[in-house]
Amino acid sequence: QLQLVESGGGLVQPGGSLRLSCAASGFTLDEYTVGWFRQAPGKEREAVLCISSSDTKTMYTNSVKGRFTISRDNAKNTVYLQMNSLKPEDTAVYYCAVRSSYCSTYVHHFGSWGQGTQVTVSS
Repeated sequence: QLQLVESGGGLVQPGGSLRLSCAASGFTLDEYTVGWFRQAPGKEREAVLCISSSDTKTMYTNSVKGRFTISRDNAKNTVYLQMNSLKPEDTAVYYCAVRSSYCSTYVHHFGSWGQGTQVTVSS
């Protein structure tokens, strides 16, 4: 059974760092495009970063430029979202999702999703 599990969220002070993990089971993650999305309270889910099956990386949210990076560890069948210099406006539930085609900013293009992990940036 295809499953994605996010982890690594939590409460962090402004300026701090977190690394989110998206671990896959039941399939080989490096054969798929993986997107990280986030949804803040009262807002729509938005695409943050994406890594294609050929390891092309695409950033969709300018506000994370220079602070967030996406990477893969194929041996662990996991994709990571490294988040540095966190700001209160980064507070959201973060989701990973997969699709078999190229990176996309559209939620409905991704067919399989994890359950999400909460990130709260607050002093």
